[in-house]
Amino acid sequence: RVERGRSAAMAGSIYRWRIAAQLSSVLEMPPDNVIKSIHAVPVSKKRQSADFQFSVSSVLGGSKKSDIQLQTQRLAEQLKCDDVISEISTGDGRINFTINRELLVKSVLQQVFKDGSEYGIKSELFTGLPRRKILIEFSSPNIAKKFHVGHLRSTIIGHFIANLKEAIGHHVTRINYLGDWGMQFGLLGAGFQQFGSEEKLKSNPLRHLVEVYIEANKAAEEDKTIKKMAQDFFKKLEACEEEALSLWQRFRDVSIEEYVRMYQRLGVYFDEYSGESFYQEKCQEVLKVLDGKGLLKKTEEGTGIVYHSEKGDQSYSAVMRSDGTSLYITRDIAAAIDRMDKYDPDTMIYVVSNSGPCTDDFFLT
Repeated sequence: RVERGRSAAMAGSIYRWRIAAQLSSVLEMPPDNVIKSIHAVPVSKKRQSADFQFSVSSVLGGSKKSDIQLQTQRLAEQLKCDDVISEISTGDGRINFTINRELLVKSVLQQVFKDGSEYGIKSELFTGLPRRKILIEFSSPNIAKKFHVGHLRSTIIGHFIANLKEAIGHHVTRINYLGDWGMQFGLLGAGFQQFGSEEKLKSNPLRHLVEVYIEANKAAEEDKTIKKMAQDFFKKLEACEEEALSLWQRFRDVSIEEYVRMYQRLGVYFDEYSGESFYQEKCQEVLKVLDGKGLLKKTEEGTGIVYHSEKGDQSYSAVMRSDGTSLYITRDIAAAIDRMDKYDPDTMIYVVSNSGPCTDDFFLT
């Protein structure tokens, strides 16, 4: 059934024109007028179906259902099976055509050998398709953490979409947007200073950073001093203090090195590695824009929020903490604006996990 679906796409133009030629002879119409009403039938796993359908009403017209069905029956009786068409049947105002299976398999295999790696993308379905600039963000793991199945899913799906868009002629930019900023790095930095090992960091970076994070997180729950150290470390990061930034940069570099090795095994590549850290300073610009447009509202606690709709919908997203610092979604909005300025894409595609932060409302409005 899968092969059948592909063959309809590859050899569809040949078979459609053969069907159109016979129909045009009976209807005494030019084939160009007839072929527009001949469509490939989607492959169904549940039932056997025809390969092509001809909509009678779109060509002959008729207001009553009974008249259209009568026209359909009469037209079908004048058509004949041949070396291409193996079966003709009628449905609700349409004529169904099934293609000769032996011919279908033969033509598909010949096309495969002829086109090689380009098989499947020379279909008439793509004729006249406008070439666009498409930006795709996928994979996007958190640095200093193990690569889990959610990231693998995004990686495989994103890579497939990118390959597909590229194959049909679009200009594709692949971006890996790393989770490399936030309070968790304050905890990791403070934890490494307490529990870290340079030797273990060199031998197995990601495993050791995960171990440090787990140990620091547990210690912070039992000791407020550790929690305070984590907050202080993150403040130093935001203040761009050299020692804190240097340690954070090491965590980021070793994480990317590990990820690149894994991507190479998967046959995946990216045009750009970016991350939340790139946009921490630009977030204030985003907040100013939202405020200037009257979209930024404040809760009683001082949290900055943006409502999803102006029509009474009370759902909203928080974009600013009460202390004025940014959140994940704020950095995501800043990244989207930056990408529009830098790449001027026609389309931006985000391949994300359902469990991740939701930014749909911002990108759809």
